[in-house]
Amino acid sequence: MLAECLAGIRVLDLTQYIPGPLATQWLSDLGASVIKVEPPSGDPMRTMGPLDEDGTTPFYKLANRNKTVVRMDLKTLGGKQAFAHLLKRADILVEAYRPGVLARLGFGPEILGSLNPRLIHCSISGYGGTGPHAPVAGHDITYSALSGVLWNTGTAERPAVVFPPQADHAGSMLAVMAVMGALMRRGVTGKGARLDISLAEAALSWMGGVMTAARREKITPRDADYINGGAAFYHVYATKDGRFVALAAMEEKFWEKFCQTVNRPDWLSRQAEALPQTALIAELEALFLTRDRDAWTALLCPVDCCFEPVLDPLELPDHPQWQARGFIQTEVDEDRIVEVLLPILMNGKGVPTRKPFREISIEAVLETWEQPQ
Repeated sequence: MLAECLAGIRVLDLTQYIPGPLATQWLSDLGASVIKVEPPSGDPMRTMGPLDEDGTTPFYKLANRNKTVVRMDLKTLGGKQAFAHLLKRADILVEAYRPGVLARLGFGPEILGSLNPRLIHCSISGYGGTGPHAPVAGHDITYSALSGVLWNTGTAERPAVVFPPQADHAGSMLAVMAVMGALMRRGVTGKGARLDISLAEAALSWMGGVMTAARREKITPRDADYINGGAAFYHVYATKDGRFVALAAMEEKFWEKFCQTVNRPDWLSRQAEALPQTALIAELEALFLTRDRDAWTALLCPVDCCFEPVLDPLELPDHPQWQARGFIQTEVDEDRIVEVLLPILMNGKGVPTRKPFREISIEAVLETWEQPQ
């Protein structure tokens, strides 16, 4: 059912690395046909990191499942002509060049509009297409820095790098949301659209509450607020075996259950202590160091006090909740990929398991796209 949502929709993907490829993969999960256009040298993600025996990284394989890959030199006349031919038949173009690059290649807004008035052109860039930072290079950590997210994340001593890259993944979600909205609009008006998506602004869009608090002179530093490490009842604790657990007993009823279960009724009245709750945190730290992580899990998970173990990546697929939901797919083919399918159920059913990317010639793509969907 989900895979029928965008059946018949054709997507041209000019993106690399994470944000664009993830966005177009989600579109493919919803049924769109995705042609990923790469330069003759290929997407740099092919060789960025540990290589499989075939010379390609698993990260590239993971990000480009469900797609057909073609190499094309958009700096040559032949490449431009072939790409223009595809554009005439495409519904969506997703690219992640710096602002102005696509125009310099000969495919500015006017040209795209003349080739295909119904085309939805989604541009993903670091800082958007306008403003003094539009041409500035960046990656996730700099987007998080400029949006203020990095300032809010980490310990009292220093900010911490967010991983997986937060702005990149938030940008992917924002791009898909924008494309879906533009498709609905096109269904009514028949007109395409130009979408300007900024990765930094995707992160910035989560910062309204923090900025409101700052404007009202109520901002608190890292490790000093309720949900950034300042509260004993909302904290990460180390256990005896060197692993970690997370406690989120924010509501009074959950804190009460926790205190009763660990036999510390003297802590009941201390939930409202002033922040940061340094002394109380130290007492809970000492408590959690008395048992292994799994022992705490066995004791606290059944009492419904908002407690969970901090799982490592190898443990994730085996957790009963993730097994029941079925979105984690392990070693689905010879590439030994572990992937998370688009986590949406429609009428109780999710998207099909993804297939490995396939690479074909531009001639084969052109022949295929001559046929109606």
